Amino acid sequence: MMAESASQFGLPLSVLASRDDDSAVGTVPHYVIGDANDRAIVTSWARDCDVITFDHELVDLDFYATLEADGVVVAPSTSALRFASSKVFQRETLAAAGVRVPRFLTLRHYDEAAIDAFRQEVGPELVLKSDRGGYDGRGVVMTTGAHDAHEAARELLDHGAIVVEEKLPLLAEISGVVVTGRSGERRSYPLVHTVQAAGMCVEVRYPLTLDAATQAEAAELVERVASIVRAVGILAVELFVTDRGVILNEVATRPHNSGHWTIEGCVTSQFENHLRAVAGLPLGDVGALHDHVVMVNVVGSSEPGSLRAALALPGVHVHDYGKSWRPGRKLGHVTVVGADSSVRVRAWEGAEALGTSATRETT
Repeated sequence: MMAESASQFGLPLSVLASRDDDSAVGTVPHYVIGDANDRAIVTSWARDCDVITFDHELVDLDFYATLEADGVVVAPSTSALRFASSKVFQRETLAAAGVRVPRFLTLRHYDEAAIDAFRQEVGPELVLKSDRGGYDGRGVVMTTGAHDAHEAARELLDHGAIVVEEKLPLLAEISGVVVTGRSGERRSYPLVHTVQAAGMCVEVRYPLTLDAATQAEAAELVERVASIVRAVGILAVELFVTDRGVILNEVATRPHNSGHWTIEGCVTSQFENHLRAVAGLPLGDVGALHDHVVMVNVVGSSEPGSLRAALALPGVHVHDYGKSWRPGRKLGHVTVVGADSSVRVRAWEGAEALGTSATRETT
């Protein structure tokens, strides 16, 4: 999707792809096959790049920091990427800066007494998260009792440090996307509702329908986090709305699923603005174009649906990521825009025609 935006400005993209059948390969004029953490391949590839940016955080930050030290422009910087690549760093750093986060415990080795004491403090239900590598529900375990909390902790700790958090009763989940240019210019997209299932985002809705005070609190928190992270390009800030106020969930330093609605929904999509930012170009207008916008993800089920059936639905914008079909895999999304909330029904009809395994909420 970044490649589609790059073509508008004649920006020549080169992709470092893990395989030659990766979906991005067919959309760019130049690509290199290799691992993003293969130092020899990346170093050679970087010589021909004006700036390196990312579509995921699973990279060796120490290595990319050596590239920065050698004069390679990395945007967002490795210091900003660290907030997204390490949940321990993210929680500890933002909490120390006074950002409201869930109560949490960091563990680098199994500590039965510490887990029990934390459960006594925050309640029996805990959320355990791997420090690195988790997304779309991977590396995250919800527990309800002592036995499964200890079992999950032991299992996750086999792969590195973990964050143990209180489970919050949620009134809503929302997201704010911010774009920051290399000059420091910053613009914030409208806040949106997000709906999760099995740890994966399945729906995004604009406009946000919460009360004005909550929206102001959320917008202030997004801006504060952006000022701390200082990520050139797109920063997505996921938030919990609770009876204790708005609390940070997680951040992502790249174009994010909760911002896909901006392709049809805003004057400038998150993908175009990410490229503008990392290339040092002026940022585009982030205003919404429509009164209502709904995006629904297409999550693989037992078999594919019908592209023809989805395209036959009026007003349904289909985005197929070109990935091989696999149950539980995020394969694309559909967006519908319009003047009223009926767009939600049509967006879900489009995703269901494409065979999504996600199910819509009734509210």
